[in-house]
Amino acid sequence: MKKIVEYIKESYNELVYKVSWPTKTELANSAVVVMFASLIIAVVIFVIDMGFEAVMRFFYEKIF
Repeated sequence: MKKIVEYIKESYNELVYKVSWPTKTELANSAVVVMFASLIIAVVIFVIDMGFEAVMRFFYEKIF
């Protein structure tokens, strides 16, 4: 039990005193970057999917 309490105290001290937390501005900037990256990736995947669909339609129309 003593080890568990000691572990919790050490974890708390590390989170409070040793971890560098981002500021609100840094966090907002990171969120914007993630949103734009997600949007770009989604558009790229959409374009690739539409391309594959066009190719598959071409082949299926020729075969059937």
